[in-house]
Amino acid sequence: MRSLAPNGLARAAVRFKPASFAGTFVALMMSALIVAACGILLETGARASVPAERYAKAPVVVAADQSVRLVADSIDGPEETVYPLPDTARVDVGLAAKAARAPGAEAAVPDFTFPVRQGDGALAGHGWGSHAFTGTALSAGAAPRTGEVVLDAAAARTAKADVGDTVALETAVGRTDFRVSGLAKAGAGDTAAGGAAAGGKATAWFADAEAPALAGHPGKADAIAVLAADGADPHALAAAVEKSLAGSGAQVHTGDGRGEAEERGLAYAKETLLGLGSQFGGIATLVAVFTAAGTVALSVGQRTREFALLRAVGATPRQIRRAVAAEALLVAPLAGLVGCLPGIALARWWFGQLKDRGAIPEAVDLHVSWIPLLAAVGTGLLAALGSGLMAGRRPAKIKPGQALTEASVERLRPGVIRTVLGLGALVGGAVFAGVASSAAGDNAANASLGVIMLFMLAVALLGPLVARLCAALFGLLLRGGGASAVLAAANSRTNARRLASAITPIVLAMAFASTLVFMHTSESQIASEQLRDGITADHVVTDPAGLPTGSADRASRVPGVDAAVSLLDTQVLVPVDAGGETTLQGAATQGISGSGAQLAQVQDLDVRSGSLDRVGAGRIAIDKTLATSAKVKVGDQLPLHLPDGTEARPEVVAVYGRGLGLAAVTMDRASLAGHVTSAFDSTLLVRGGDAKPLAVLGEVTDASGYAVEQNVDRELGAWANYTMAAVLGGFAVIAAVNTLVMTVLDRRRELATLRLVGSTRRQVLHMLHWESLLVSVAGVALGTTIAMITLTPMVRGLTGESPHIPPLLYATFAATAVSLGLLAVTLPARAALRDRGA
Repeated sequence: MRSLAPNGLARAAVRFKPASFAGTFVALMMSALIVAACGILLETGARASVPAERYAKAPVVVAADQSVRLVADSIDGPEETVYPLPDTARVDVGLAAKAARAPGAEAAVPDFTFPVRQGDGALAGHGWGSHAFTGTALSAGAAPRTGEVVLDAAAARTAKADVGDTVALETAVGRTDFRVSGLAKAGAGDTAAGGAAAGGKATAWFADAEAPALAGHPGKADAIAVLAADGADPHALAAAVEKSLAGSGAQVHTGDGRGEAEERGLAYAKETLLGLGSQFGGIATLVAVFTAAGTVALSVGQRTREFALLRAVGATPRQIRRAVAAEALLVAPLAGLVGCLPGIALARWWFGQLKDRGAIPEAVDLHVSWIPLLAAVGTGLLAALGSGLMAGRRPAKIKPGQALTEASVERLRPGVIRTVLGLGALVGGAVFAGVASSAAGDNAANASLGVIMLFMLAVALLGPLVARLCAALFGLLLRGGGASAVLAAANSRTNARRLASAITPIVLAMAFASTLVFMHTSESQIASEQLRDGITADHVVTDPAGLPTGSADRASRVPGVDAAVSLLDTQVLVPVDAGGETTLQGAATQGISGSGAQLAQVQDLDVRSGSLDRVGAGRIAIDKTLATSAKVKVGDQLPLHLPDGTEARPEVVAVYGRGLGLAAVTMDRASLAGHVTSAFDSTLLVRGGDAKPLAVLGEVTDASGYAVEQNVDRELGAWANYTMAAVLGGFAVIAAVNTLVMTVLDRRRELATLRLVGSTRRQVLHMLHWESLLVSVAGVALGTTIAMITLTPMVRGLTGESPHIPPLLYATFAATAVSLGLLAVTLPARAALRDRGA
């Protein structure tokens, strides 16, 4: 009985069934790749930090909380959710005096960073007091007083100014003449901050007493840098400062926390990485593990005859189960370790792409540790063990004689538990689809996510039944395709389990890839139409550095101009209902320089109710989708958080329909200006007049040219959807190909028998081609159906329109699935027929 020892059985199975275990190895390797890549991104998001640069010489930094926190009741008690702010929250300048009195503090310096226009270029503006911790030093002249400025060499060279000269600079208070009191060489702290703010061009320093007003935030500072007295312990100083500022709401930072206080992009980088690693990673992991488990189950199921023979010669059920477990232990760990290497490469590539697109600060590094790699290997091992034992449960427990009988033919009746669970998932998907179709806004999108997951689960659990139904349906169509087609239909009906193993990955690929990609194409198409129809201005003026102050007034004085409105673009956070829970949603916002009536001359927002004429202080207009999600209408107050976190409750005076292409919130500029970092408008819309006089304000284009530029920006941000679709769809396609190869190689005896009874090689290949077409078409049809059931309520809830599916792109998806299916069948079939000498 030594040959029946579990390890011996497992080694023998691997040695004599290499094709089956090669397929299992590939599936587990791909599963580990996905889990490792998503796990690395998740851990990087959790650990992400940036070293202090501007505040490197300040051991303690005081800053406002850069997030909004919502507390909701849950089963485990109060649960806090953190939402990063769209712009910088600031602290009162008066807190500097309190922090300076803390034991161990030498000084506390308010810090200011704001954009300044110099001619056609931009400068980074700071308060001169920051030189105490940035290392900036005068090279000529004296420190600035009110009405004075210190320039670095680049700014002085551009202005052609020296100490004592006067330069004209534009700040939040408008265009002002400043006397150059001195020249300075920027220190390391200002080089780090100024380079980012001004594109590495130039820096200007103003008097600390004047800087808050010039920044557009009177009485406010970006942060307060606390310098330590000689011999003071930084941690003791931080504790003392925190105690002195108790009740102010300000946060005290040390170590890498100082870097987070100065790098606004870190919070969004963390949110992006955590979202990819947890939300997308969770779905991808489920798909990967589920597909790998299906492949392992197929591999075990292909050896039902071997298990039956082992039972007939005396192997016990326990030995069979242990053999299956030993096979998993032989294959899964090695496959997992091999998959971790490309998983690390995928995570590095993805992380690099995010960095290149500005979603992650340059100072953040990818964190690769043993934790996600161990999780990837362990997940694959558990999936292999669980699925293998489940697949081998019946052949291990039934009587030897019965095992031989069942091994000769496929069971027509699926397991009761599997059928019940599959029907439950199917009913659940139908219920969620009904909920999604009757909901709107984010509720429709959230319900739609449940639709795709439940339907996919139903397809996997009811696979044999679905496959038999597809075989019967397509078999009717194949009757006119000759003997090979008829034989393919009969084979498919008889071997539904084998067919189901191949159909499920194709359904996965089509459903997920179509949902992700066509969600973007739908939003992009609708946004493009709204933008094209919504911009009615004759001229659109833009400038990367921001438009000069008073651009709208200057444009309105140009002969022939009927209306000129400048827009300050930003975001606000709006509480919306998401499945019975309140969440904060970022909403694109435009602050208008003129009245709502003037805006109507240059923008057609497609007002559905109310009037834009009433937009002003404390009164806003919002998009209809946002109004539905926030459950407000004209006349209601909408609680929201301005870009810096300030709470407001403006009245909704109009609801319009083109918020996706233009802006979801429209409000007066004055209500926004004091809550954003840059006081310079983003866009100027002009009706009438000639374009040439407007060129002094920035780059002038017409409405169509502006729409093209906006669409290009939208396309650059859509790469994430395509990447996620490629990762999920690519994995599922590889799994489908892998499964088809496994099934063809397992049918060598069947193919040889067909040759022996008179079938030609061409007839056998044609039969396999018809089977492949049946599998591919069924998978594409089911995947498309699930995608459409998911997409339709999701897109209608978010945009109010139907999904937009480019025919050529969809045809590419379908053709790829069919072509790969044919290739996956043809190559191994030719090899099998050649090996048999046929």
